[in-house]
Amino acid sequence: MPELPEVETVRRGLAKAMTGRRIAAVALKRADLRTPFPERFVERLVGRRIDGLSRRAKYILVRLDSGEALIMHLGMSGSFRIERDAATATPGAFHFPRSEDRAHDHVTFVLSDGARIVYNDPRRFGSMSLAALDSSGGVEPLNGLGLEPLSDEFDGSALARVMAGRKTPLKAALLDQGLVAGLGNIYVCEALHRAKLSPRRAAGALAGRGGAPRAKALAQAIRAVLEEAIAAGGSSLRDHRRPDGALGDFQHAFAVYEKEGAPCPRRRCRGRIVRIVQAGRSTFYCPTCQR
Repeated sequence: MPELPEVETVRRGLAKAMTGRRIAAVALKRADLRTPFPERFVERLVGRRIDGLSRRAKYILVRLDSGEALIMHLGMSGSFRIERDAATATPGAFHFPRSEDRAHDHVTFVLSDGARIVYNDPRRFGSMSLAALDSSGGVEPLNGLGLEPLSDEFDGSALARVMAGRKTPLKAALLDQGLVAGLGNIYVCEALHRAKLSPRRAAGALAGRGGAPRAKALAQAIRAVLEEAIAAGGSSLRDHRRPDGALGDFQHAFAVYEKEGAPCPRRRCRGRIVRIVQAGRSTFYCPTCQR
């Protein structure tokens, strides 16, 4: 599944094409994706001006002048194609080529300038819904999500607060979307290595005695890893592709992810990367320097 940096690169690519335009038409090839489309979905979109696009965790919010937002999730294999005259661009960055089978084109948005935004999703695990915007620009269905790791509010103190009292392994807690929103397996592994923290450590240790430095280091590592991945265009996993159709580059900077058996890249560390399984997910880390 695309992670936060990949979704952010998709959002940025779509924003350039969609912001300020009106939705002239919407074509649906089926009645549902992972869930059914909302009632009067097409009617509520056609004619609406797009005021902007934002992101919450792994969701893209298309803010409409009606006071509603179109909430979109890519699921496992979803991607967008921007068609304008003879040119085609793909917002995002995917390692394995995205689906080019037009049979999986499920939704097409025709914009007032003639551009077409096509949603393709072979597995149909993505979703699209509509909800009213609140005073802060958010939507009620996403209010249960945790800390936004690229927000101004995200720091060591905030991270320690949500981890307080939790006995679950730190890796599992960071993947809990109700605690920290948008983090996935890749970037949690990378951030824990940068912060020199073991994925096996109890999450509550960030708030316990001596936990403040650990929480601060981890919050800084999470932000740095995500910002670097966004700048690099994502990690190019699965079906993700940048707006210009090129592959993302952050996978070339992985320190531990899928590096089982490789020497730890940290200077003066003589450890090797190991792979363990936590809650059914692969975890990569250096047991020598991550404590």
